[in-house]
Amino acid sequence: MKGLELSKKYYEEFGKTMLEEQFPEIAHLIAVGLVGSGSDCYGYDDDISHDHDFEPGFCLFLPDESIIDEKTFFNLERAYSKLPKEFYGYKRSLVKPVGGSRNGVFRTKDFYNKKIGSPNGELTYEQWFSLPDYALAEATNGEVFKDDFGEFSEIRNKLLNMPDDIFLKKLAGNLLIMAQSGQYNYPRIINRDETASAQLALFEFSNAAMKCYFLLNGKYLPYYKWQFRALRELPNGEFIADSLEFLISTDNSVDNANIKNEIINSVAEEIIGILKKKEITKATCNDLEKHAYSVNDSIKDGNLRNTHILSGI
Repeated sequence: MKGLELSKKYYEEFGKTMLEEQFPEIAHLIAVGLVGSGSDCYGYDDDISHDHDFEPGFCLFLPDESIIDEKTFFNLERAYSKLPKEFYGYKRSLVKPVGGSRNGVFRTKDFYNKKIGSPNGELTYEQWFSLPDYALAEATNGEVFKDDFGEFSEIRNKLLNMPDDIFLKKLAGNLLIMAQSGQYNYPRIINRDETASAQLALFEFSNAAMKCYFLLNGKYLPYYKWQFRALRELPNGEFIADSLEFLISTDNSVDNANIKNEIINSVAEEIIGILKKKEITKATCNDLEKHAYSVNDSIKDGNLRNTHILSGI
């Protein structure tokens, strides 16, 4: 059974009753779900995942102390700790009495502050650009089972809707990296027979291409070990994933180098096609650098538009 399914069943069978019977006056103020770190929050868990941080459990997200005081918070922790220690053959974590480090009782503001450095989802330009994509993914993944009060989901939705200018700046920078590393530098490096440097160029290209593809699909790039799996779930993601996997996992022999140049241009064409379809670029060629600057030129905030094109990555 997948962790998300296990978590939801555990809540429905035990957690819901606990809240309704022991905390009826505040149950409507508590958001419940499974969100955060771990493969189970993405639905990527398997048998190997069960060796750590895998348990029947869920997260209770509480508003601040002015709404639910510390004594009640403590009582919720105690009640959570008393829930059944085993469910569907899976045992609860013994890391701490109130559950594993990823499940249990949390303040909403503390959860978001830990993940993104903001208790309410308000981020400056600098924070948007300095936060790794996986941190934003961890703050918005998983599933919220219940949130009548709405505070947790309001912050979640705020983060899921990246400001347009931030999106454009990140996209422009990564398009330029794709152009420099793939379309321009890779063939030049190969002509110098520097195969190790050529492979580094392909890593740069692939990383930037993946970031562009996630941005264009309105998704956050997860932690590196799940990136290819997540990529394959996106529209036409199989093509992009197979292409990038070939680029970074094969050698740079003469035959492969020729194929890789073709793949680089095919990936570029796919991404340029999306840019044109979404009317994000005014460039009409297959030169990613020109598209990068066209995207940057469409940023409305003049100060942000005039910062270095790579300032958003």
